[in-house]
Amino acid sequence: MTIAQTKPYQKRKIIIFSDFDGTIFLQDTGHVLVDNLGCGAAYRQKLEEQFKTGERTFREISDDMWGSLTIPFGDGFDIMEKTLELDPGFREFHQYCVAEGFPFNVISAGLKPVLQRTLDLFLGEEEASSIEIVANDLQSSSGGTPWKPVWRDNTDSGHDKGESVQKARAKAQSECEPDEMPLIIFIGDGVSDLAAAREADVLFARRGLRLEEYCIEHGIPYTPFDNFSQIKKEVEAISLEDQKKTGGVGKPVRYNPRANMWRRISSKEAVPTLMAKATPSQDEKMTLWPDYFSQPKQPQPETITE
Repeated sequence: MTIAQTKPYQKRKIIIFSDFDGTIFLQDTGHVLVDNLGCGAAYRQKLEEQFKTGERTFREISDDMWGSLTIPFGDGFDIMEKTLELDPGFREFHQYCVAEGFPFNVISAGLKPVLQRTLDLFLGEEEASSIEIVANDLQSSSGGTPWKPVWRDNTDSGHDKGESVQKARAKAQSECEPDEMPLIIFIGDGVSDLAAAREADVLFARRGLRLEEYCIEHGIPYTPFDNFSQIKKEVEAISLEDQKKTGGVGKPVRYNPRANMWRRISSKEAVPTLMAKATPSQDEKMTLWPDYFSQPKQPQPETITE
């Protein structure tokens, strides 16, 4: 009797995207630089107010913020090393991704040279070289002239994170078998991450910050996390579940989980969109201003907790 041979199961392609400021690092890299070596915290807060009132766009105030720096690139990283805190579980998680062959990508509204130098500083250049960074660029300066961001696109945020994830999914899909779909994971902390997060199949939101609150408010599926060690355990479980066979044909039990539900929820009512108008709505402000709206909600004075 001939026993039918089945095709050996190939692990499905898992691609991981993560926000940078407030997610991989607990502070904002740009704010550390400009608060100490540029316009200062007080002026930066005035810029935030100008954006929140609709007086100026995100790109306009960001140009001002980065333009307040006139130091040669690289001069401020001693302050970064003393001030920034790397998530305590990130390095182990990233090494796990490398070992498993899961591409790890940073997707950010920040400046790629700043993010790359920061990763080189904290991880070492060899380890950091395996992380793809999708962010805005910087017109190089040798010092004495204002820093000038080079934006990725013409949107108000300067970088459509959702489009970046869409392109990555399409590329991964072209490399998969016809009956397979890549699994996209996104990790973030603020509502500004929603443009990318709504393209993901699995979403991790840092506990207690604005992205988690928004997900709760709108019924968006997500997994909370306090550090990347917890994400590692979850991704390990997802990967293991994904390798289980059903019916002996080698297909994973978990086939593109959450995607349909997430995309149904990601309607115009549920997810803020970028719209060109003089006074942006509250949701549009949250989409464009990462730091302010990544902060936890403050309890009302009359709230009583037990």
